Amino acid sequence: MKKASCKDKKPFSVAWVIARTLRQRKKECVMQTRREIPHDNGSGRLSHTVYSRNMRSNNSPWLYQLDHERKHEKLTHDITTDVAIVGAGIAGISTAFELLEKTDKKVTVIEQYRLAHGATGHNAGQLVAHFERGLKSLVEEFGLELAIAAQHDIENAWDTLKRMVATATVDIPLFIFTGNTGLTSEAQVLVRLENNRLRVAGGLEAEELIIDQTLPFSSQISDEYAGLYVLVAPDEIQRRLETERTDFVGVLSYKKGCMNSALYCQEIVAFLESRYPDRFTIYEHTSADKIVLRKDDALIDTGEFTVTAGRVILCTNGFENLRIFDESGLDIDAKYHYLVSGTRGYMSGYFEPSGKPPAAISYFVNPSDDPHIPYFYLTRRPYEYEKGEPKNLVCIGGPETSLEDTTTYSREEPYPEEYAEEIDRFITSTYDQTPGKRIEYVFTWHGLMGYTKNGVRMVGPEPTNPVLLYNLGCNGIGIMPSIYGATKIARHIRGEPVAPSIFDIPRIAKD
Repeated sequence: MKKASCKDKKPFSVAWVIARTLRQRKKECVMQTRREIPHDNGSGRLSHTVYSRNMRSNNSPWLYQLDHERKHEKLTHDITTDVAIVGAGIAGISTAFELLEKTDKKVTVIEQYRLAHGATGHNAGQLVAHFERGLKSLVEEFGLELAIAAQHDIENAWDTLKRMVATATVDIPLFIFTGNTGLTSEAQVLVRLENNRLRVAGGLEAEELIIDQTLPFSSQISDEYAGLYVLVAPDEIQRRLETERTDFVGVLSYKKGCMNSALYCQEIVAFLESRYPDRFTIYEHTSADKIVLRKDDALIDTGEFTVTAGRVILCTNGFENLRIFDESGLDIDAKYHYLVSGTRGYMSGYFEPSGKPPAAISYFVNPSDDPHIPYFYLTRRPYEYEKGEPKNLVCIGGPETSLEDTTTYSREEPYPEEYAEEIDRFITSTYDQTPGKRIEYVFTWHGLMGYTKNGVRMVGPEPTNPVLLYNLGCNGIGIMPSIYGATKIARHIRGEPVAPSIFDIPRIAKD
């Protein structure tokens, strides 16, 4: 049987490859008093780590669906390229796509580990065109015009994603629908009302906001918010949030989606290798240890070999151990590492019978209106665990820990039982409230996320040396902002005029 090649027409669908891989891996997974769990150690082979019954592995459902027989190449000699992209996650691969489609540049992607095995392969699989800090907060810092422009740009990423998928004829599940966010206090409702008022003032449509009509404050809402919300019976709140809990007082509904961004990257890379064999290359297990910026180009030291590039684009988490030097003597390295900090997020997933539609629901169970408070998020989508056995995969996330020293993070770290229990307490008290039911979590995983100081993605050229550009800082909801960032980077590389935006990289780091 002919083996699939990125330069040949694929003889098998992605669904077939997923099913084959899952069958192979399920046979290898032994669940006993001690369990032996197969996982991708980055070498291209499945390794097995043995944990005790009370420990869980970092086992992502998104990496589980990848083709683990895919060939990958490591850099073995010095090269020269027009554009070097550091990082082969959703940001790096989307940026490569836009550059190859919209310029004549030769593009090289460098990945220290494996394609889509970083944050892209360890996220919640949720598509959200939002900022976690909220529009009101953005307007207070940047003004209405710039904040609205940024929100408009992020929402346009929906069209960009659909264009990419259509152009590359990507055969992956992509679900777009109306998602919901549950609110538990008057303060949270008032923030969303103000966000809606600002959206309308800036020329955007208001998002649907429903409020429990039985609550005292529902009759005391200011007239300035007239037309920006609807009063409903409490059971409508519960219906949209798919819960029996009675402490939710409102729901914000807007466009959301679900996608395996790791599988997306895998298929986009196959397309780019086939369509642009002379202009696109990706090197995995190739670390960018040091970047030296010069006036007209940059040198990337990978430890053994050197990449000379006209432009370098950092599409990383933002806090890797790479060093950045500028021949002018400017200290770009210190600013780069200062602007982005690391957070480890924990998620769990289990199967339920198919039948319910795809969903994405956020639950603000803490009534505080602080935009930085933790919340739980849930996604549901069809997931073929074995060929011919469709199920719904329910994924839940929420617990996070800050990393003071990002060098201490390892993908091989076991999943702490305390976070598994926290997620289970939430899911059994909110979503699946069947009395006495014990949920079997098939997947438990953690991922490293980059948070910028102001919660806004960094997209654009380094102001002190435009040879270097950034598309980084997921801030918890990075897929759609990454895709927007790719379009903006392509405009910079094309030499188009780009208006100032809140995504611009600050010249001086701010506290």
